[in-house]
Amino acid sequence: MHNDEDAAPVGVQEAAVSTGSLPAPADVQGLLAATHERYQQDRRGAVADYIPALAAADPDLFGLSLAAVDGAVHSVGDATVEFSIQSISKAFLFALVDSELGHETVRQAVGVNNTGLPFDSVMAIELNAGRPMNAMVNAGAIATTGLVPGSTGDERWVFILDGLSAFAGRDLHVDAEVYRSETASNGRNRSIAGLLRSYGSLAADPHETVDLYTRQCSVKVTAEDLAVMGATLAHGGVNPRTGQRVVEPSVCRDTLAALAASGLYERSGDWLYEIGMPGKSGVSGGLVTISPGKGALGSFSPPLDPAGNSVRGQRAAHYLSSALGLNLFASRPLASGDASSG
Repeated sequence: MHNDEDAAPVGVQEAAVSTGSLPAPADVQGLLAATHERYQQDRRGAVADYIPALAAADPDLFGLSLAAVDGAVHSVGDATVEFSIQSISKAFLFALVDSELGHETVRQAVGVNNTGLPFDSVMAIELNAGRPMNAMVNAGAIATTGLVPGSTGDERWVFILDGLSAFAGRDLHVDAEVYRSETASNGRNRSIAGLLRSYGSLAADPHETVDLYTRQCSVKVTAEDLAVMGATLAHGGVNPRTGQRVVEPSVCRDTLAALAASGLYERSGDWLYEIGMPGKSGVSGGLVTISPGKGALGSFSPPLDPAGNSVRGQRAAHYLSSALGLNLFASRPLASGDASSG
């Protein structure tokens, strides 16, 4: 999916790296618009059809949004069209649970290593002695949902929805049609939950946990929401639009590390090699990519590659990561006079 054509010109890249800030707002908006036009006609990929409600998505929808840590939001295309968050919820639920239970508890209960296998793999559980390996695949996400605090399912759901809404900076709601469709077709997730429970790796009732996980995946967001949610992680846990502290800076660090390792499933190594930012995809076509201290890119485009990642979203992130200086691993030597010795 990644190739040299998706990188910005070398001169643009060199001007953007190591600045510690985004370019001027007009330049950001112009680059977003140019990127949208550049990839709008890419027809590769296929809309997810294993969840019936997702199969009806319009493959031509394509929106991009970038939220800066100063609260500015730049958007183009279908950036305000709502869609179900799907697996992108895993990243933010991990942050919420990590905030409640702590760094080491979450690492021991859920894990932080890439499986190297598809997102719904059962084999990964068996190969890891019955434990999940990270929170960004289904087994780990279900285990994370099982750690949500609360004495009843309703209390746990309020914790989840309120937390996701705080990240987005607005009240979010469930897409009832998607929820019903996923509930009728989530047999594999129910099996994963049962397997985890049999190994003692699921802290709560498997049926209730899968229901909560299905509901969280059915929450409606937009590309703009994803950008603001990601920018909250980029901004030390403070929502740049509302000013609300959602999680502590240490939780952002933990979450971004987990995303860097596993956010794009078995393609995470390729993703980091090319884009150089933590990111998370969802099978409805959403994608969020985060540059700590600068901001986050949210995108929406339903056609997916074979690993379940948005084709246009990946290509747009590749281009913008270099054009906007977002790649965490990009640097340039100091010019003479930039720093003094001694």
